[in-house]
Amino acid sequence: MFAGDDATAVDTVLLDVDGTLVDSTYLHAVAWMKAFTGRDLAPQWWRVHRAIGMGGDRLVAEICGADVEEALGDTLRDDWERHYRGMVGDLRPCPGAREFVRSLVDSGLRVALASSGKAEFTDAALKVLDLDRDALAAVTSSDDADSSKPAPDILSVALEQSGGTRAVVVGDTVWDVASAHRLPADCVGVMSGGFAEAELRDAGAVLVVEHVGELAERGWRP
Repeated sequence: MFAGDDATAVDTVLLDVDGTLVDSTYLHAVAWMKAFTGRDLAPQWWRVHRAIGMGGDRLVAEICGADVEEALGDTLRDDWERHYRGMVGDLRPCPGAREFVRSLVDSGLRVALASSGKAEFTDAALKVLDLDRDALAAVTSSDDADSSKPAPDILSVALEQSGGTRAVVVGDTVWDVASAHRLPADCVGVMSGGFAEAELRDAGAVLVVEHVGELAERGWRP
């Protein structure tokens, strides 16, 4: 389906985590909003939600501008981290996420979690998903790349660590699609992070479904 004119077959699936495998998008939005309001900033909720999936190193400037990033960027990221840490107990898997990942692993594909989030939060997601880290070809964190999504750095690192040669990406935001294209790789979009089908398709997703469980039900393979 994704091989196109390239003779190299896809051997690796790079999975975003937040909003794709775990239902955390709105927890992140709440944590960021608490961070902003705690510093007397009042962005609109829709702007915060739309930026989730972009790396935290880019998000403050995207929402509040370069001046706020320069003055308070690191402070806001520390505040967000503290607030989100307090919400980790509310994490839930996205529908069918556990079965989807296990089915890909069982099929012989290399499966890597390509998250630019904090390592401790990815570990929390793995626990919620009841997934064994050792079963995955790679698990990345923000420590593994200089630039976050929509830059392709974290995807490149995940692909290299997995030992794969050609990948397809599964993600829930337009930022995932953009970073996939810059890898380059095709991207399957899921709507479980709050982006609409048309938005993901317009960004360049080759397939859009409601959630990864739908891919599992279809027996999807790249």
